[in-house]
Amino acid sequence: MPESQLDTRVPAVLLRIDRNPFHHGTLGAVRSLGRAGIDVHVVADVTGSPVGRSRFVGQLHPPPPPGAAPADIAAVLLGVAARIERPAVLIPMDDAGAVAVGRLREELAPAYLLPEQPGEVPGRVADKAELAGLCAAADVPYPRTVIPDSAAQAASVARRLGLPLVAKWSRPWLLPAGTGLRSTVLVRSARAARELFLRGEEAGSPLLLQAFLPPGPGRDWFFHGYADRSGALRGGGPGRKLCAWPRGAGLTAVGEWTENPRVRAHAERLTELLGYRGILDLDFRRCGGTGAYHLLDFNPRPGAQFRLFADAAGLDVVRAQHLDLTHRPLPAEAPLPGRTFVVENYAPLAALRPAPQGRELAWYASDDPAPGRAMRRLWCAHVTRHLRDRLPRPALPAPRPGGAVPRVPAPSPVPAAEQTDDERAGSR
Repeated sequence: MPESQLDTRVPAVLLRIDRNPFHHGTLGAVRSLGRAGIDVHVVADVTGSPVGRSRFVGQLHPPPPPGAAPADIAAVLLGVAARIERPAVLIPMDDAGAVAVGRLREELAPAYLLPEQPGEVPGRVADKAELAGLCAAADVPYPRTVIPDSAAQAASVARRLGLPLVAKWSRPWLLPAGTGLRSTVLVRSARAARELFLRGEEAGSPLLLQAFLPPGPGRDWFFHGYADRSGALRGGGPGRKLCAWPRGAGLTAVGEWTENPRVRAHAERLTELLGYRGILDLDFRRCGGTGAYHLLDFNPRPGAQFRLFADAAGLDVVRAQHLDLTHRPLPAEAPLPGRTFVVENYAPLAALRPAPQGRELAWYASDDPAPGRAMRRLWCAHVTRHLRDRLPRPALPAPRPGGAVPRVPAPSPVPAAEQTDDERAGSR
C-alpha cells in the first residue's frame, strides 16, 4: 500500500490494559501502522516485552491499571491526547479496552477518531452471556449454553449437558489477577462445576456452562474484519487454525487464510444485526456431527493473528480503520488465500517450512529485528525455568543433632514478564 494512501498527519493510539508482555497482536499493529508512516503511540505496559523494542513505536505511555474504573481510563486517554495535541485514531487491543472505549465514546470523541456505533455494542458482543441471544437472533449456530442460578443447578446442568463441558465467565476482562481463575476451562465433573459456580462473586460476572464441541482437523476457524462506515467488512477474511497453543483449545500458533463462504456469511449477518462498526475477531468451531459452524467468541478488537490477512494491496484491519476514519478510500481487496501466520515460540518448526503462498511471523521481521531477538532470549529463559521446575525435588537432608534441618532454597518462580498468554490470562 503506498504511503500516500494513509493520512500520515493523523497518529494512532494503541490501548492495551491487560498486562501481557507476549501479545504479538500489539506488535503487529505497531509494525503495520509504523511502516505506513503513521506516528504510533502505545498505551500499554511493555515492561519486559519485545513490543517495546520495535523501531516503529513512536512513544510509550503508562496504561490504566487492570480493573480501572471508566473515569480512570478516560483520564489516561485524555491525558495522552493532550500530549499528542491533535486527533488520533484510537484502537483498543484487548476486550477491557474495547468495552471501556465503547462506553466512553462521547467523552473521548472530541480527542479521538472512533467508529460510529452505539456505545454498548462492544460490551454486548464481548459478554458471553449476551452472545448466545445475539447468535439466536442472527441465526448463527452457538453451542448449547446454560447460565446456572445456583450451585446445585450447576451440578445438574453439568450432568445434563454431558461431560466434559466448557465453563466460561461471562465478562472475562473483569477477572481479578492472582485468583487462579481462568476465562475458559474444561469441566470434567459435576462437583467441579458446582465449585466453580461458588466463585462467581470473586469472578465478577456470571458463570456459563456450555456443551463441549470436540476439536479436530479442519474444525477451528476464525474471521477477522473491519466493518466500515457502511457496514461492509474489509481488511480481513476467514482463516483456519492449523495449530493451537495449548493443543486443541488455545490461541492460534499456526493459521492459514482459507476462503469459507459459510463463516463469512455468519460474520456478515452478525455485523448487520448489531449495526457493528470497527474491528472484530470471531472464533468458530465446526461440529463434527452436523457440520455447523458454531460461534465461540466475538472479540470487538483485533485478533492477535490479524496480520495473517495483510493482502496484496497491503490492507489489514488496523490500516482499514485508519483509512476509513480519516475519510481516505480503501483500496480494492486483493486476497491471498494460502498465506500463513506463525507464532514462532509456539510452533518453531512451522516457521521453517516452505510457504509458497507467503507467510508472516509474529515476532521476527527483517526490517524490525529487535523484537524477534528479545523474544528468543525471553522464551529460552522461560522454557529453561519450566524444565528446571519439573525436575524431581531433592529429598530433605536428615536432621542434624539437636533437631535442626538445613534450609533448602525454593525454586525461583517464573517472573510475570515471562509467563505465556495462557498462564496469565487463559487461552482464547
